[in-house]
Amino acid sequence: MNPTESPNPPQPSEQIIPRIIEEEMKIAYVNYAMSVIVGRALPDVRDGLKPVHRRILYAMYDLGMLYNKPFKKCARIVGEVLGKFHPHGDTAVYDSLVRMAQDFSLRYPLIKGQGNFGSIDGDSAAAMRYTEAKLHKLAEEMLQDIEKSTVDFKDNFDGSLKEPEVLPSKVPNLLINGSSGIAVGMATNIPPHNLREICQGIKAIIDNPAISVQELMQIIPGPDFPTGAEVGCGEGLLAAYARGRGKVTIKAI
Repeated sequence: MNPTESPNPPQPSEQIIPRIIEEEMKIAYVNYAMSVIVGRALPDVRDGLKPVHRRILYAMYDLGMLYNKPFKKCARIVGEVLGKFHPHGDTAVYDSLVRMAQDFSLRYPLIKGQGNFGSIDGDSAAAMRYTEAKLHKLAEEMLQDIEKSTVDFKDNFDGSLKEPEVLPSKVPNLLINGSSGIAVGMATNIPPHNLREICQGIKAIIDNPAISVQELMQIIPGPDFPTGAEVGCGEGLLAAYARGRGKVTIKAI
């Protein structure tokens, strides 16, 4: 031991910070709510995807599973997503993958599946070791030019890789496929719409930024569900489009 060193070096003194429990609970609740909202439960308006869906599509793109390439086992995709981007359980990842391949769940499926991907009657999909998948052409439009610095990337969960914060998305996915999610203190339920009508609506807004909701509804009369339905176009639908909250009557056909 160096004779100039003290045998018992001084330890840093503990610092107690008094906090009002009500204020601390508010801050902790908001932090938790934002973590759930941003990291898991609600879609990003820019690409219409929740983190798990974005990670699945990006992993498939990274694996070269394009629409004009052969199918690959879903177990391969799930393993890629779990190991690199989303370590939250294989069942959650596979269920999300299956939903993106079901034409009765999404108006415009983003994944093309081969095998038993369930049914509208509630039958479950086959195990991931049996089913195969690849990207739909529409999903490729959402990922196109991602390697050209079109979006920002962030560290993955362990800092070993980079993942996109959002997809470039040439497709208005949130509007055409809709989304639903329950977070902490808030929820969303956005219905799907017809792609052609949405494109015409976007063009109308570009031509006339001051267009009214009523005028826009002449172009986009209402939602377009994947299984088909008659939607009652009344005050409830107008309120939903104008204020974000409204009741809509749907009749099966």
